[in-house]
Amino acid sequence: MDTLSYRTVSANKATVTKEWFVIDATNVVVGRLASRVALVLRGKHKPSYTPHVDCGDNVIIINAEKVRFTGKKWSDKNYYHHTGYPGGKRVAHPIDVLRSHPERLVEHAVRGMLPKNRLGRRLFRNLFVYTGAEHPHAAQQPKQLELTK
Repeated sequence: MDTLSYRTVSANKATVTKEWFVIDATNVVVGRLASRVALVLRGKHKPSYTPHVDCGDNVIIINAEKVRFTGKKWSDKNYYHHTGYPGGKRVAHPIDVLRSHPERLVEHAVRGMLPKNRLGRRLFRNLFVYTGAEHPHAAQQPKQLELTK
């Protein structure tokens, strides 16, 4: 019996190969986009996935201002944050966030789907969200990533 075939191979920082992907967010539902992006950032689409290692890829999202929500989430969904002062709870609706910082809609959704620890914060740095169709990462030669696959 071949004992080498039974070995579990764990990826580490030196053996991980990272790729670059670009996703066009035009007319894509935010939650479905975020779940696919979180999976790619985490590296779960690779056969060499290791839970405690950053083995995911870098993702560029363009046209972040053209995402959409289903139902009445544009008016009913709330984003909360606290200023740190007494009575400092602040509420924002997605339509307000879209007017001021459209990329934050996608970033917030993706961050919520990543681990809540040091690894999750490290993985989030591999996400680049831009409004408009241009991005400054052409030198990395990113591949187009289809969300349906």
